[in-house]
Amino acid sequence: MSLVDFFERYPNRRYLMYGGKGGLGKTTFSAATAYYLAKKGKRVLVFSVDPQASLSDIFERDIFGKGNVEIMENLFACEVDADKRVRDYQEEIRQKIISMYGMKKIPEEIEDYIRASSAEPAMEESAIFDAVVDIVVKGDFDYYIYDLVPLGHALYYLSMASIYDAWLEKITGLREQMKEYDKAIATMKREEDTEQDEIYNELMYIKDRIGSSSKIMTDTEKTAFFFVLTPEEMTIVDTEKAAQLFAKYKVPLSGYIVNRVINRELLKDNIPTYLKNRIEMQVGALEMIDTKFGSSVLSAVPEFDSEIKGLDVIRDLAEVMFEEKLS
Repeated sequence: MSLVDFFERYPNRRYLMYGGKGGLGKTTFSAATAYYLAKKGKRVLVFSVDPQASLSDIFERDIFGKGNVEIMENLFACEVDADKRVRDYQEEIRQKIISMYGMKKIPEEIEDYIRASSAEPAMEESAIFDAVVDIVVKGDFDYYIYDLVPLGHALYYLSMASIYDAWLEKITGLREQMKEYDKAIATMKREEDTEQDEIYNELMYIKDRIGSSSKIMTDTEKTAFFFVLTPEEMTIVDTEKAAQLFAKYKVPLSGYIVNRVINRELLKDNIPTYLKNRIEMQVGALEMIDTKFGSSVLSAVPEFDSEIKGLDVIRDLAEVMFEEKLS
């Protein structure tokens, strides 16, 4: 099955993710897929949660931290500014504390804690995760294409929904018990229990948002995850291990894209020894890929002789990936 076959067979898979080790071409494939779908008349958002992402470079547009930027008709791109998201997150926490507890200002010891939290890696991860939830739950686009961070971070990111969900399940359960206790006390005192439980309402709001996102991430009817790899033995082994880990999180594994395949026809020419050796190395690696992944390989993309930048080159890449000429 080819990539074109995949999209024709599964038109409802609107949430697309490219994953793999760093530097293999996830961002370029994300951009090319977005271009292809936009040309097919679909409204597409490609977005990155990687702080070192290069969508700005690929599209040759300054999109970092600027929300959903229109690149061309039907195609929008977004790079999440994690630092700004953390600052917004902290301000949101301040305002909720003031509102929930009727304070005029945040006590200094709590303010010190909020400021110090910005240095915690978990705060950045949480802020980015929350930004992704914001993006996907709105449903403004026909397709959402995630340019995921490298594999290790992606696994953590994908596990956060289940971790948060389990934590919130316990917290909301305790909060419900407290509400019942408060009602019982109010009844004994013959008082009317009319106070709005803002903390409980906030917990339920967060739980609903994370639940919506986690369902999307693991929905076999709506989500497709593609692994990107190159014809190198170590990358193949790492990809196989990662695929097994992703399967544990019930992420719908949809296929593999092989990148940077050097044309074997070059062996007929007078080429440098290092290039000849590299092609011969790839022959064995491609056989290994065929053995391990077989028909799950949806596309094999050749090594380009130029950097993937600008819409013209992105179009060229899309035409190779989808084996179709695009106007």
